[in-house]
Amino acid sequence: MFPSLDTKLRRYEELERQLQDPEVLADVSRMLAIQREYGGLAKVAQAVRSYYDLEENIAAAHGMLEEETNGDGRAYAEAELAELLKRREALAVDLEDLATAGDSITRGGLIMEIRAGTGGDEAALFARDLFEMYQKLAENRGWKFEVLDASPTELGGFKDVVVSIAGEGAFHQLQFESGGHRVQRVPETEAQGRIHTSAATVAVLPEASDVEVDIRDDDLVIDTMRAGGPGGQKVNKTESAVRITHLPTGIVVKIQDEKSQHKNRAKAMRVLRSRLLEQKEAEAAAQRSNVRRTLIGTGDRSQRIRTYNFPQGRVTDHRIGLTLHRLDQIMQGELDELIDALVEFDRQERLKGS
Repeated sequence: MFPSLDTKLRRYEELERQLQDPEVLADVSRMLAIQREYGGLAKVAQAVRSYYDLEENIAAAHGMLEEETNGDGRAYAEAELAELLKRREALAVDLEDLATAGDSITRGGLIMEIRAGTGGDEAALFARDLFEMYQKLAENRGWKFEVLDASPTELGGFKDVVVSIAGEGAFHQLQFESGGHRVQRVPETEAQGRIHTSAATVAVLPEASDVEVDIRDDDLVIDTMRAGGPGGQKVNKTESAVRITHLPTGIVVKIQDEKSQHKNRAKAMRVLRSRLLEQKEAEAAAQRSNVRRTLIGTGDRSQRIRTYNFPQGRVTDHRIGLTLHRLDQIMQGELDELIDALVEFDRQERLKGS
């Protein structure tokens, strides 16, 4: 029915064979990378296999119906065929959803970067609020939430913070959070009660595996330095902070969250892989943009996608024209209505272009 799903099934079966290879099992990092990809494809592969099984059963039921002359036997065969056709119809709808979701449905993990924009201290406090909103959402969904790096401010905000979110459906549901988030409210530091507007940017990057993004050692420049805290304080006296520069693209990643240089390097490589994969997918999305308009690939960090208006208690997503008057609950991680509307909008746009 859907060539893209057949491709995923074949890839799943290839990974299945690799996981039985002694050489793969002996290489722990390679095995873990394959297992992550294998697990992400499982939902699609099982649905496609079920569909093909149903097709075989329907063909067999048709054959049995043609051969059956007995009245009771024919009635039984007709009832069984009707049930099989009903199940195939329901499964076809599920497969359509999987196909229109694209590759995002098979991804579990993501890297999220939140950075304070215009607005000084208030923007940094808003970046912290967004961080806490996504953290609560992850807790509600049972997703793993890990801070990879953070640059806190003296007032308790974030200049920037990088996190990893992992769990079934995490990337599929959060992929549309990329872009500019604007807040309108009276800052804690405002004595005269005037409403200020400030902003933060969010970038959602697919967590990339070694299999998807091959990085050559020769393409990297790795520098180490002392980690710095708010106001230029030294967090520790060892050179634990790591900065990795990818020469072919010019992408630079700096991580200083851990006291261990080895751990910071590993985290920096995770972020670098994800940024490289995002770049590759953005280029592919740009090539498709003349065919269909979806929310994927439009997550420009300078694009204002959402406004959080505290005096009026409302949130507006400008891409789909949705306004919700329950800001307090949304800031507590109750994003279901927003997420569902964005996913459905993208699904409908994909169907138009398919």
